[in-house]
Amino acid sequence: MDIPRIFNISESAHRIHNPFTPEKLATLGAVLRLRPGTRVLDLGSGSGEMLCTWARDYGITGVGIDMSQLFTEQAKHRAQELAVADRVQFIHNDAAGYIAKEKVGVAACLGATWIGGGVAGTIELLVKSLLPGGIILIGEPYWLQLPSTEDIAKGCLAHSISDFLMLPDLVASFGDLGYDVVEMVLADQEGWDRYEAAKWLTMHRWLEANPNDDLAKEVREKLTLDPKRYAAYTRQYLGWGVFALMPR
Repeated sequence: MDIPRIFNISESAHRIHNPFTPEKLATLGAVLRLRPGTRVLDLGSGSGEMLCTWARDYGITGVGIDMSQLFTEQAKHRAQELAVADRVQFIHNDAAGYIAKEKVGVAACLGATWIGGGVAGTIELLVKSLLPGGIILIGEPYWLQLPSTEDIAKGCLAHSISDFLMLPDLVASFGDLGYDVVEMVLADQEGWDRYEAAKWLTMHRWLEANPNDDLAKEVREKLTLDPKRYAAYTRQYLGWGVFALMPR
């Protein structure tokens, strides 16, 4: 069980697997008013940066679930590095259907709502692990400007324009599901650049070290096309944010 290998390669040097900077992660923890001892569940926890830094800075405890064996090992190493391994646990597993054994104060899925088959299904899954009065965190893309053609949407790696909403519509959709939006922290251009551009150096160095690998052709094609695609499409059209929700 693992994610597609191309992601393990291109994001192997990432600590944060979405368009957030460390400063944005810290801001998110601060605006949630996290208290020491708050339990946090993170579905699709990647390399564990959110749980590890929040354990260090805010005294939370938590569990992260991720399908990438590489990222899970990196998360465990990060927990050791920050001396929080006694407070956070990382499990290599499919997060789809995962319900915490002990209910949590914050249940999160940042950038992996495919886990629940979309935003609504992921919220429905997360709420099963949530304490009364707890907060759900959803990280989700949205259109900065609506693409005029389906080709533009595909340039942003969407299947179609309908994959994402404009920000006001996304915020309204949470209300339609019966949740108040009680906070939000949005990615900025620097976060997007760090998330996307960092992949290119990683892929270049991987190609230098692995020229005869079976995946070398795919990595070469991605490295050739992605900078232009990102500059022309994603950077212009796509936003991303984390939305804090509480049931009405």
